[in-house]
Amino acid sequence: MTVTAEQALRVWQEADCLHDQSAVEAALDRMGREITEALAKRDPLVLCVMNGGLVAAGHLLTRLSFPLQVDYLHATRYRGDVEGAAELHWLVRPQLPLAGRTVLVIDDILDEGRTLAGILDYCRQHEAASVYSAVLVLKHHGRRDPRIQADFVGVEVDDHYVFGYGMDYKEYLRNAPGIYAVKGM
Repeated sequence: MTVTAEQALRVWQEADCLHDQSAVEAALDRMGREITEALAKRDPLVLCVMNGGLVAAGHLLTRLSFPLQVDYLHATRYRGDVEGAAELHWLVRPQLPLAGRTVLVIDDILDEGRTLAGILDYCRQHEAASVYSAVLVLKHHGRRDPRIQADFVGVEVDDHYVFGYGMDYKEYLRNAPGIYAVKGM
């Protein structure tokens, strides 16, 4: 179902703020320190997962004060819907070579984990020396395979439909300055 900007605004106004902007910024600061400690001397290639990972990657990159390269990819199961398809759909693959590189994949949320698992597998298949993942939000529920974990996590939420800081509500509200839960979903 397509929504209008007015409907999206109503959803935002009625939503519960789970993590306000200052809490998310503090989590990004912590993630930046953790990533720096782990990867500063490894000449990493950072891959931003579009579209959701754009905001988290942008905020994290300014917190990483060491040489790195940045590329992006666009792989999705959702295609603007609220439920993901079984198969990963690739719109854009990374342009820089992954072979022999330390790769850090940055995404918005680790929910069921199938998208992230597929992206990490792709990196390994293309002979990355090591692969790490960073997600702004980790969602708690029983639907994720427990073997699928992120190396760096910003904040955690219960099983809600969330938006903000890159995560969308039907392609809107990625720009919301906090992590919000949609009422009734």
